[in-house]
Amino acid sequence: MTDFNRKAFHELEKTVHECASYAKRMQDGITRRYKSDGSVLTDTDMRISSVIEEAVSRLFPEAAFVCEETEGRIRKDAPYTFVLDPVDGTDVYSQGLPCFAVALGVLDENRHPCGAVIAAPRFGIGTEELFISLCPAEGLKVNGKDFVPHEGRDTVTQITCGSTDLARIDFSRYEGKVRVFGSSIIHLLGPVIFSSIQGCINPPAYVWDVAASHAVLLSQGMVIEYCDGSAFEYTDEFLYEKRKMKCDIYAGTEEAVRMMRQVLPLKA
Repeated sequence: MTDFNRKAFHELEKTVHECASYAKRMQDGITRRYKSDGSVLTDTDMRISSVIEEAVSRLFPEAAFVCEETEGRIRKDAPYTFVLDPVDGTDVYSQGLPCFAVALGVLDENRHPCGAVIAAPRFGIGTEELFISLCPAEGLKVNGKDFVPHEGRDTVTQITCGSTDLARIDFSRYEGKVRVFGSSIIHLLGPVIFSSIQGCINPPAYVWDVAASHAVLLSQGMVIEYCDGSAFEYTDEFLYEKRKMKCDIYAGTEEAVRMMRQVLPLKA
């Protein structure tokens, strides 16, 4: 792994946290707008995009930058690529609901997710907020503390699931529970951070909906795989051309993914 500026990363953590606090303050009275594809856009998305892109450019001038709301900076030979979703769960955010997050992922020179900062200012686990930090080459921290993994991750009794997958997945053989929050980033964190959730199914999404949580999953020995069985990769089309992933994904331990493939397949 190319030498990574940990001091700069920890400064960037503060910026992401401040942006999440800003999103929380602005949520009351937010105005919904719509992009050409029908997705929701708010002024908060644009403000956070600008602030974090400037911070990444200043702290990591050699890095590439991919963002939902800006053109970013394409550098295919960069040692690191930062991937930003300024407000993951913009739809629920714009309706006043608590399940949203500012998510910044880091890919190394091989496009392997290796770092993340995720701030969900109204979505805590027994606390007021959720703040996740994974500095490359350091351990996972949740709300400032070293993360202690939960046991029993292989047998799937509860999953997080994207709302559209409720109509796309065959649940006839599944006897467990389903949790739907409205944020891909939070859904994909589910198998790691929630004590009784072992798997996640997420519909086709964009790179910024996945990269930060993918790094967290990998740090805990978990995986993301496409529902059709193919490997999940950060291709040029997915990363730089901003195309959606080709199909739905499973996330969890390798054994949990095998189980979901059997009992929670896509409908024919």
